[in-house]
Amino acid sequence: MKAFIYTGGNIFPENITEKAKAGDLKIAADGGYKNALRLGVKVDILLGDFDSVGEYKTDENVEIIKVPAEKDFTDTQLAVETAIERGADEIVIIGGLSGRLDHTLSNISILEDLSTRRVHALITDGNNRIRFINSTSTLIAKSGYKYVSILLASEKAKGVSAEGCKYPLKNAKLQRNVQYAISNEIDGNCALISVRKGSVYIVESKDA
Repeated sequence: MKAFIYTGGNIFPENITEKAKAGDLKIAADGGYKNALRLGVKVDILLGDFDSVGEYKTDENVEIIKVPAEKDFTDTQLAVETAIERGADEIVIIGGLSGRLDHTLSNISILEDLSTRRVHALITDGNNRIRFINSTSTLIAKSGYKYVSILLASEKAKGVSAEGCKYPLKNAKLQRNVQYAISNEIDGNCALISVRKGSVYIVESKDA
């Protein structure tokens, strides 16, 4: 099952191509309910401590999960856990890439956690779209995002290749403290990003 999680932060609705379909689980994490409304999405679950804008007026069919304000995990993390508990094996997080940097980094790191649990995931705000891969390959289709960058998550990565890009990489060795695989562009219809050993974030982005 596919789940969409709407979280806080600024979004660019006109650029977001990831759309929930019938049968997908839709969860708003606290202030992310505003983003769901902006996108015209009726959520199934509203979860949070409701510290962002207070209590919400919602459809009576929306399940409300209220969590304590003082807790170990963020509302977005708890929304992800709820999605997995409900059977999700693919998760799209909408929002969560602006505002407080600590929350942004926490949201991005969720992708790594989900990878270890064999849950396909990405996070996007319409201006950036991020995936995580570990010792594998993935195809990135050319879209409205101008740039594609490879950022190391592990200390080192070996056998890093970027085929179908303006600046191709072939069997490169990269290290986290020297990030140079930035601002590449897809030449054709898609690019193949491969990592033989190590983990990376693949970041698609637009100029602001």
